[in-house]
Amino acid sequence: MWERFSFYGMRGMLVFFMIHQLSMNEKVANLQYGATQAFVYAFTFIGGMFADKILGYRRSLFWGGILMIIGSVVLAIDPVRFFFLGIGFNIVGTGFFKPNISTIVGRLYKEGDPRTDAGFSLFYAGVNLGALFGGYACIAIGKHAFLENLIPGKLAWNVAFGLAAVFMVVSLLTFTNTQKSLGVIGLSPLQHLDSKKRLLREILTYIGSVALIPVIMIMVSKTEYTDIFMYIIGPASLLYIIYEMKNFTAAENKKLLAAVLFMIFSIIFWAFFEQSGGSLSIFADNNLNHNLIGFNLDPNGVNNSANSVFVIIFATIMGLMWVWMNKKRIEPNTIVKFGLGFLFISGGFYVFKLTNLFSDANGVTSLNVFTLGWLIITFGELCLSPIGMSVMTKLSPHKLQAVIMGMWFLASAYGQYFAGLLGANIAEASENATNHQKLMVYTEGYGQLGLYSLIAGVVIIAASPFIKKLMGGVK
Repeated sequence: MWERFSFYGMRGMLVFFMIHQLSMNEKVANLQYGATQAFVYAFTFIGGMFADKILGYRRSLFWGGILMIIGSVVLAIDPVRFFFLGIGFNIVGTGFFKPNISTIVGRLYKEGDPRTDAGFSLFYAGVNLGALFGGYACIAIGKHAFLENLIPGKLAWNVAFGLAAVFMVVSLLTFTNTQKSLGVIGLSPLQHLDSKKRLLREILTYIGSVALIPVIMIMVSKTEYTDIFMYIIGPASLLYIIYEMKNFTAAENKKLLAAVLFMIFSIIFWAFFEQSGGSLSIFADNNLNHNLIGFNLDPNGVNNSANSVFVIIFATIMGLMWVWMNKKRIEPNTIVKFGLGFLFISGGFYVFKLTNLFSDANGVTSLNVFTLGWLIITFGELCLSPIGMSVMTKLSPHKLQAVIMGMWFLASAYGQYFAGLLGANIAEASENATNHQKLMVYTEGYGQLGLYSLIAGVVIIAASPFIKKLMGGVK
């Protein structure tokens, strides 16, 4: 929860900060956002691999948290001058933290336990408590629209980034005080080596990950390098999985193939969903009023946190619903759940499109209707994301679980990357337009994304019998 406060607080500030503090235009800000988020998720593959082979899940979590704290402190000191340095630390830190906490959750359940999906849904609700608080508070403080009487305007962004560091410290303290409940889960896979050899490999991993930070800074700040990286990392990870397949049975390899198909579906989903931090952030800033069911709220804060509010409300209910349906033997299989996720996100983007019917002459439209779109999209996310993490643990052999979870997040990296490209195209089409014209361009773009989501959902549900055979009984 507290790590997600840090992550989503940071994520929610990026595009707005780049436009208003770093003087980037909307197209460039979308591309930079896509590059930053792509590297965040791409590095989870590397973090997962080192957790599997050297550090174990627990030390990976702790090391990742330390790097994220350093990155947030750097940004708090001077977010303009040290922006890409702080982002570099956060990218590497998240890579070590994010895939391994999800893998630990999967390890809490025995194979075939029908409560696994519900467990991940509860985990997802906890994650979104942090996303709710961080998503609203950080951007609203940075814009000087929240606690403005307590925080001087010239320090608003310093405090906003500093909050991410404070709550990351809380995250690590929480973890160190509760890990005794995990038994042997997450310990180093090198327990069989003597302590000196194990320590040497761990130290080399720490040094190597820090040495990568300057490289990542350059690649994120120059998006053409991100393009090259994305052309390489995906095929390379697939080749790695193919190489590992020689160690597994035919049935296990079919399950791995099914896992890869789910990853491909998720790329499409996240390319649409992650407009939230890019084009929807710009849309909220330019085109939404401040009235949500009678409350005066910052529209960027609502855009960043509405999804989390709805996840908190409905994740547990949906998790329990899956358990009830399983007992009645009417639970839809995972493939159908994925398809439903696309149908819901399609409905949400069509609602975003319809906000153009409620606008005034200045291109400012209803925050209420916009938030309704997020409610619909949330049901789609709950059909796909927590279930997706669960199915990765079910389909992957134990020796590859952290790597496969990393690849799941690598697929999210491609989604983030394409999200940035889609947002940049919308921004470019609205360049030099009036605010009302921008509204029309953005909402038309959301209508197109709604159509593509609808098509994807139908295709996935139609392909479910074939994919079900590959899964070999995994539900």
